[in-house]
Amino acid sequence: MKLREFLIYGFCLAAGALFATAAAAERRVALVIGNAVYKNASSLPNTINDSTAIAALFKSVGFEVVISRNDLGVVDFKRSVREFLITAENADMAVVYYAGHGIEIGGTNYLVPVDAKLSRDYDVDDEAVSLDRIIWALQTVRRLRLILLDACRDNPFAAKLRSAGNRATARGGLAKIEEVSADTLVAYAAKAGSISYDGDGINSPYATALIKHLAEPGLDIRIALGRVRDDVVAMTGGRQEPFIYGSLGGATIPLVSLPAKKVEPPPAPAAVAKREPPAAAVPAPSPPSPAPPKPAVAVAPAPASVPPAPPKPVVVVNPAPANVPPAIKIEPPKPALPAQAALETADPCIRDEQRLARLRANPTPDEIASFQRDLGCIRLRPQVQRLFESYVTEPRPAAAPPAPKLQAETQPVPAEDVCARDTARLARLRAEPSINAVATFERELGCEQIRPQLRRLRESLGG
Repeated sequence: MKLREFLIYGFCLAAGALFATAAAAERRVALVIGNAVYKNASSLPNTINDSTAIAALFKSVGFEVVISRNDLGVVDFKRSVREFLITAENADMAVVYYAGHGIEIGGTNYLVPVDAKLSRDYDVDDEAVSLDRIIWALQTVRRLRLILLDACRDNPFAAKLRSAGNRATARGGLAKIEEVSADTLVAYAAKAGSISYDGDGINSPYATALIKHLAEPGLDIRIALGRVRDDVVAMTGGRQEPFIYGSLGGATIPLVSLPAKKVEPPPAPAAVAKREPPAAAVPAPSPPSPAPPKPAVAVAPAPASVPPAPPKPVVVVNPAPANVPPAIKIEPPKPALPAQAALETADPCIRDEQRLARLRANPTPDEIASFQRDLGCIRLRPQVQRLFESYVTEPRPAAAPPAPKLQAETQPVPAEDVCARDTARLARLRAEPSINAVATFERELGCEQIRPQLRRLRESLGG
């Protein structure tokens, strides 16, 4: 009977491992490009911050390959697209994110490298990279081809771009896409013919919304992009509306799948824990058996006075029973181990709450991402997500501290000093967070730039 139970348990483990292997086999790759310092056009303030945050997001959710490039000239830009074509071959999902200048000439969309001159529209095929080239590079991807473009800005070359007479140049933004291949989505930061905004924070409104919604586990990519659209419209007061071109099938396609670990452990350990106690119940009555050794000791002194009595000490056969009790003593500890394991696996929320408390004291992107993948308690998932957002989108503290020291000698209290002070206080608060301390900080906050990070920290504490 016991053998059959162990065989069933082994079969369940093997099936769970098979499903876990199938889920892990899904191959996801990404190419992230941020162009900011243009040689012949205006520089862009947030594109490097945006591309860095998006690349960190993809790495944190387990993408197999994330290629991140900044300030690419035309040769390096085209070479990166060529390399990604090879990387994405036969992948299940491939994502391309671009932040920088983009233009439309004659109905064709182009992404602009940092060394482009574009004195004539005739030069655009040599000095820029067409969107069609990006779409073409993803044709071998199996399930999802996703292109995210935060490039719908004013055309910086419109004033000096001369036409060769056969193509008309646009004022700003990108043109509509009439035909897109199957299983492909092209998402604009702003709908065709309109422009996107850099915003007032360290990330553009579009990048901020992507970081918040794109990697939510189990959320279909179309729903995620719909929520991105709603957030951007709200943040810009209706001036910017993202738009999506392309279509997918009827299946749900999340960028990050829900963890499938919950199905494996709970049933089997519970069964084993229930079967072991009966085995331990049989030896339970046997502890009284240690009583026989006492009569053996009592008999020994009596025969010691009579010479013929020595044959009776053959009762030394009692040592044989004495060997049995040690075996019984070894068995009771064994059932205790599965019982403890059953208690630990019965409520994963206890374990995850302890790990979350330790992680708040010393958060890092890699540790938070690992915790998100291992999280077994669904109730804690929103808090972990808020903790991740508060860390990924917070401003880099390294550049802020020098400013207050230099300005403290010449000015009383500039706005930069206030932000530097509040950023340092936020870092200390993360080490020992509490609802009351966060609420007090919110009331005393002088730097509005970090209020979103403070709010997410409070939400991660359940406040």
